[in-house]
Amino acid sequence: MPEMCLPIRIAGVRSFPVLLLVLMGAALGGCSGGDFGRTRSDMRNDDMHRWLGAEVTGSVGLKPSHFQLTENERQLRDLAYPLIEPPHSRPAWKSVFGDYQPLPSPWRQKVVFDRSTYGRALIDEPHRSHTSRYQQLIEDVRNDITRFEPFYASAARVIELDRKRNAGLKMVSELSPREQADAVARMEENTLIVQWVQQCLERRIASYRWALERLVIQAPDNIAADADRLIGELAAQTANPPVISQPVIGRAVAVKG
Repeated sequence: MPEMCLPIRIAGVRSFPVLLLVLMGAALGGCSGGDFGRTRSDMRNDDMHRWLGAEVTGSVGLKPSHFQLTENERQLRDLAYPLIEPPHSRPAWKSVFGDYQPLPSPWRQKVVFDRSTYGRALIDEPHRSHTSRYQQLIEDVRNDITRFEPFYASAARVIELDRKRNAGLKMVSELSPREQADAVARMEENTLIVQWVQQCLERRIASYRWALERLVIQAPDNIAADADRLIGELAAQTANPPVISQPVIGRAVAVKG
């Protein structure tokens, strides 16, 4: 009997680490992020950024539209999110344990914007050299510049089509109050999303400038000139966007050109 029990105990002991590894793998597999910090594929869907419209209208006391998103409206929201999300806001662990989350609109936020937050995180985060901090800043600014034109090109299309939608409301026969309300709500959503991105860009520029100023006095480097040039380029684009909107509810949005 002892000889029969011994192999069973050894097998049980040996199988425990294997079982533990299997359970850990399943748990991590269920919550891991995608490659290179991207949101994992099971979190993505065509309307994953639809919540932007409900958030921005709800934050100012308006109701969201029940209309389905058009391809242009969906693209507007997809291009808006990377500019709305605070720059360099995902630590490495977030890319593993899930990184996507809805964000409050500027009209809902009660905390006063702190332009030093980005710079403090950039400076305090461990880096192999002070140059890598400049490189991270340059990369973040360059990413915004790259995203700028596609977003505003999409915004111009959406706002122009909304202008035609608004004109068409007067010609629709037997237009129900519900249809009227949903059409108006969708136009308000689109306008406010553009205003949201505009505010975020202005805040990003202020954050980048604060960070660069602190880097210059803490670790001066000739690469600072490159960062300053890029920030100036982003600031010039933001000050003169293709779509002009005022961050005031009810103010019209104009499209240049």
